[in-house]
Amino acid sequence: MAEEMQAVVKVRGEPNGTELLTVDVPRPGVNDVLIKIKTASICGTDVHIFNWDAWSANRIKPPLIYGHEFAGEIVEVGNNVKNAKVGDHVSGECHIACGYCFNCRSGLAHVCKDTKIFGVDVPGIFAEYAVIPAANVWHNDPALSPEICSIQDPLGNAIHTIFSTDVVGRDVAVLGVGPIGAMAVSICKNIGAAQVFAIGRKNTYRTELAKKVGADFTYLAADDVKGDVMDKTDGKGVDVVLEMSGNTNAVVQGLDLLRPGGTISLLGVYADKLTLDLSTQVVFKYATIKGINGRLMFDTWYRMKGLLKNERIANDMKTIITHNYEFKDFQQAMEKMRSGNSGKITLHVGD
Repeated sequence: MAEEMQAVVKVRGEPNGTELLTVDVPRPGVNDVLIKIKTASICGTDVHIFNWDAWSANRIKPPLIYGHEFAGEIVEVGNNVKNAKVGDHVSGECHIACGYCFNCRSGLAHVCKDTKIFGVDVPGIFAEYAVIPAANVWHNDPALSPEICSIQDPLGNAIHTIFSTDVVGRDVAVLGVGPIGAMAVSICKNIGAAQVFAIGRKNTYRTELAKKVGADFTYLAADDVKGDVMDKTDGKGVDVVLEMSGNTNAVVQGLDLLRPGGTISLLGVYADKLTLDLSTQVVFKYATIKGINGRLMFDTWYRMKGLLKNERIANDMKTIITHNYEFKDFQQAMEKMRSGNSGKITLHVGD
């Protein structure tokens, strides 16, 4: 076993402030596993940390290995571990729940009040090796590539959002067509949504990607979105809005597109405050608003496992992974992600 490894470390609390360093390989505790990382992928949260925005400055304590989306192979297990063994091909749920609070004990572990997150509150997985609790291990389908396995965390977010309501046979608007929005488009179409309207802000690269994975219609913010959506839904509006952008203007637009009695599910994380006319936009419209956080542990993972057996969905995920970089080229990969001219970006860490 190697004693040292390469890792991406947030070393300074400033924009970028990131270096590829040689550090010690972590050792697993009695309830942990040590994983040799094969593939990692870059999340929007990682971009926030790289950019060092207000959220990062208030949450992250450098130096920190960041990253939380991965696929790899277990190379060592703690003495108490019963659910995993050396050689298992795994990913992991990145939220570490306490297991004892009210939320954990009532089926809401994904919003545990004492949650710790890989690469945010504890060391992450942008490294050649990583330690995670055995309770967070997810055994991967051997038929799936490490690249697809590494994006199950964001895919789970999309699936959790979609299944928070009923999209089958419904008209659905997806606002925000980054990687998670594109994943949502694919899942909605493949499970039987009637029409999927994918709405971006100004990035044609990503609206084209949404079209490739099943969007019936794509728009930019400058288009007459409402006029066209109303025309294509016989004047009623969409049944479901999935808000993935984190832009407060998109929430307003989503409520405007939503039919009376429809549901809007919010996955985006919003930096700005939003003022709504609750009477007109929500109450009189009889609208249901749902806030979505993370994945249901582990219901969403089992649902995702089943959906990925659908060849069309698995192929769409390959399409959404638009770039793959060597681990040593992390800075280039991050710049490509920050440009917006990509789908999901993966990093080849090891074999």
